[in-house]
Amino acid sequence: MELFMSLTIGVLFAVGVYLILSKSLLRIILGTSLLTQGVHLLLLTMSRLKTGAPPLLGEKADAYVDPLPQALILTSIVISFGVTSFFFVLAYKAYQKLGTDNMEELRGDEHE
Repeated sequence: MELFMSLTIGVLFAVGVYLILSKSLLRIILGTSLLTQGVHLLLLTMSRLKTGAPPLLGEKADAYVDPLPQALILTSIVISFGVTSFFFVLAYKAYQKLGTDNMEELRGDEHE
């Protein structure tokens, strides 16, 4: 299972970096979103994919799952959702004002 997760993380990182290196602002935002999803899977894989009972006091089980990585990833998902939505609003306002999402045109002239 770790091999499949590692390959998935590698694909997410590769596609995310490819999208970040493009000229379209929308693709850059989607690339950062894919990178954060890759980091979430990386954190989950680094904490070792374990099977077991949920860590509840009433459960009598031999093995329990560590809730800390799941809580950290859930917090990171919420933060990345907020940042991504902020980026989308910022890109929309930039498109409304300037009429383009091309990063080369958004940069403007160097002589100004």
